[in-house]
Amino acid sequence: MTNPARRLDNEEIAIAGRPDKRIMTTTPTPLLDTVVTPDDLRRLPRGKLARLADELRAETIRVVAETGGHLGAGLGVVELTVALHYVFDTPRDKLVWDVSHQTYPHKIITGRRHRMRTLRQKGGVHPFARRDESVHDAFGAGHSSTSISAALGMATARDLDGGDEHVVAVIGDGAMSAGLAYEAMNHAGSLDRRLIVILNDNGMSIAPAVGALTNYLSWLVSSKPFLTLRDLAKQVANRFPELLKEAAARADEYARGMMLGGTLFEELGFYYVGPIDGHDLNTLVPVLENVRDATDRQGPILVHVVTEKGKGHPFARPHKEKYHAVAPFDPGTGEQKGGAANAPTWTEVFARALIAEAEADEDIVAITAAMPSGTGLDRFAERFPERMFDVGIAEQHAVTFAAGLASARKKPFAAIYSTFLQRGYDQVVHDVAVQNLPVRLMLDRAGLVGEDGATHAGAFDIAYLTCLPNMVVMAPADEAELMHMVATAAAYDAGPIAVRYPRGPARGVELPRRGEVLKLGKGRLLHDGARVAFLSLGARLHEVMKAADILKAGGIDATIADARFAKPLDTAMIDDLAARHELLVTVEEGGRGGFGAMVLEHLAATDALARGLKVRTLTLPDRFLDPATMAEQYAEAGLDAAGMARTVREALRPAALVRLSPDGQKRA
Repeated sequence: MTNPARRLDNEEIAIAGRPDKRIMTTTPTPLLDTVVTPDDLRRLPRGKLARLADELRAETIRVVAETGGHLGAGLGVVELTVALHYVFDTPRDKLVWDVSHQTYPHKIITGRRHRMRTLRQKGGVHPFARRDESVHDAFGAGHSSTSISAALGMATARDLDGGDEHVVAVIGDGAMSAGLAYEAMNHAGSLDRRLIVILNDNGMSIAPAVGALTNYLSWLVSSKPFLTLRDLAKQVANRFPELLKEAAARADEYARGMMLGGTLFEELGFYYVGPIDGHDLNTLVPVLENVRDATDRQGPILVHVVTEKGKGHPFARPHKEKYHAVAPFDPGTGEQKGGAANAPTWTEVFARALIAEAEADEDIVAITAAMPSGTGLDRFAERFPERMFDVGIAEQHAVTFAAGLASARKKPFAAIYSTFLQRGYDQVVHDVAVQNLPVRLMLDRAGLVGEDGATHAGAFDIAYLTCLPNMVVMAPADEAELMHMVATAAAYDAGPIAVRYPRGPARGVELPRRGEVLKLGKGRLLHDGARVAFLSLGARLHEVMKAADILKAGGIDATIADARFAKPLDTAMIDDLAARHELLVTVEEGGRGGFGAMVLEHLAATDALARGLKVRTLTLPDRFLDPATMAEQYAEAGLDAAGMARTVREALRPAALVRLSPDGQKRA
């Protein structure tokens, strides 16, 4: 674990993650060079905080220019990060970041600057908040809308233990669209515990209303005199007759609502402060100090901070996606490093296939949960704007909304990252599978995802979908197969159907104009060999072929089969492979309990295992994999060609002969 108290000397601070390379600067960072921990930050004169924020923004850009990563969110909260660590006694006071895309500036000033050039690399700094990396990361996060729930739990534990530390949750306006955030706020309001929520509203640039007057009003309503006066007015109002008491409450609520816009949050039991300019440290710091020092205000407080996502972004006119995440780039020109891939991405092929199907069938509609470009549905929206629905960060609603559409004879395609569909699993079970509704689930980013690590890996969907009655699950080996599976999903009306496909560039195979409908539950035999049979599900097929080449060089000619379907299984093909081979190896980009387990369950019901058939199920390991390149992660999992070939050789190796030595010990 990082020790935030350890001081680093200037040479250590200059090391950029590699001992032979110094941090290259065009903007000097004399103030930032003195800040290794928030204790150093809190010793700075308040008048120097704006300069520190400028240096922190420049350093954040330099880091991401080298490593790639989530840039826009971090740039938008630089001043807020500085103000929070300046006002609150972190890490004693708990700072909980929602999603934690925005935590690069936080990491830089909490003892990790000297390692930031290892961001998103194997063994390097994690791209999200992570409790085992630093005591300053109070709660780990990779998915959205969890911060208020976690912070409320911490505040409750504090009160049970008689503590007095502050707990602060920072949540974005997008994350506030998820039901979990409102469930937490409703609970917090009912408990009336001391909790501070910072709503980081970056849905638009600073509006004209967020100026000197509203900043002053926000300071005023967060100040102790205003809080005391307001509480006194409430006490007096409680002595009024019921009708007058209700009228007084409404007057207070609507006056503040018209002036400051906080009516909704007041209804949930929060004292509302804002909106304030999230880039004006002269406002941020005193408002946060007022909120911190309001010790006689025991209930939760929400501070509405308006920021500009991507503020100071190095690209002159950045595409909306470049506000969020970028590949490594030249900070001077904004040009991204590395040539474009020759093959289209899996996501692009899905979009092309769906548009082709929608042109032929006007009942096809598309749904995304706040990821239109990430899922390729922005292209669908350009072609069919009235048939595309972005429901926000609300996967539960997305699934049930799709179920409603399917019940009314539409053909919904819900494109959701595999890892995010986990959030809507109850709806998949209860609203889709139980009712056997023909919802098409398109699971992007299935399998490992590389630098984003475990929170974004699509490791579990095969297991959690194949166990459901009525569900069909497919996985393409290449992009042409993906087009066929989209066509199959469009034509399938008998119940729910899912297609899982990975992140990144596809294989570069020739694409049809439109996909063909596949026979349900039917795989394909690609090469007929002897002794060993590979039964692959999904995009690891190209590594299976490489493994077969390695084995063939050693005298083993392996059979290669593409399952296509995890459910229903092609049991006839499995039985044939089992009958003709000594070893059957299943391969999948998913965790244990998925495709390989289903194949084993089928084989256990036959006499194949009793006849001596050896089976190896190659899955993701039973642990969460840290960020690394996808190639490194799959090698660690044994799902690259070398790992597969090694598994086969070990399985075919004869058992060592064992004999007893004269002293009674076993000898091989």
